Amino acid sequence: MHIAHIDDASDPRLRDYRNLTDTALRRVQEPAGGLYIAESAKVIERAVAAGHVPRSVLTQERWLPGLERVLADDGTAVYVVPDSVAEQVTGFAVHRGALASMHRPTLPSLSDTLEGARVVLVLEDLIEHQNVGAAFRAAAGLGADAVVLAPRCADPLYRRSVKVSMGTVFQVPWTRMHDLEAGLAELRDAGFELAALALDDAAVPLGDYAAGRQGAVALMLGTEGDGLSRTALDAADVTVTIPMHGGVDSLNVASAAAVALWALIE
Repeated sequence: MHIAHIDDASDPRLRDYRNLTDTALRRVQEPAGGLYIAESAKVIERAVAAGHVPRSVLTQERWLPGLERVLADDGTAVYVVPDSVAEQVTGFAVHRGALASMHRPTLPSLSDTLEGARVVLVLEDLIEHQNVGAAFRAAAGLGADAVVLAPRCADPLYRRSVKVSMGTVFQVPWTRMHDLEAGLAELRDAGFELAALALDDAAVPLGDYAAGRQGAVALMLGTEGDGLSRTALDAADVTVTIPMHGGVDSLNVASAAAVALWALIE
């Protein structure tokens, strides 16, 4: 590691970390150069293990020993700052060990992502970054082979998504479709049954679908509130629903993904 101690919040070397509040990250794209922010030594370690390359790390003195194992001998610039400077620069209290400015990797093609997969999670237009992160954590923990994002779905590499996923966005193969209709057609051509998770009087209960399904399945979930688009629903081979009780009509999208994946992969 190349360690530099910085006491001035205006130092230009810290530009990748300025004003990284969740609100700012929702409004603007990642910093210039194709970067994303990884938070905490554990998440940075998982990113590096997945082949992602850090441009720099922002941390405090007390966290340096834990970073030495993660970043040993890779020449990464490590900026060590007081707590007050870290908060001035980022806009929030940095208390999880470190932030890393990471070079964004090139996404694989859809065909490469689907190779060898049997259960794929398709997320259409989720807007909440924490829901994307939680869905990735469910995909990793419950054994989904890949995640495919619709063109307008929130970014898994936003700081909040990565944090909520506990770094599993680096563990599960994923990519983004360039066009929803064409992407769903490619999934079907690759042998996947398109299963839409949606509220519909004619929908098949999840338990029945899981017991009778054969072959590969692409489980589609839609945006918070409105659910799947008409395009996705029209493309579906089957509509599946999670039976609910207590006057509740549906689950949070990430929770629904976890329940459905558990039923399909168990």
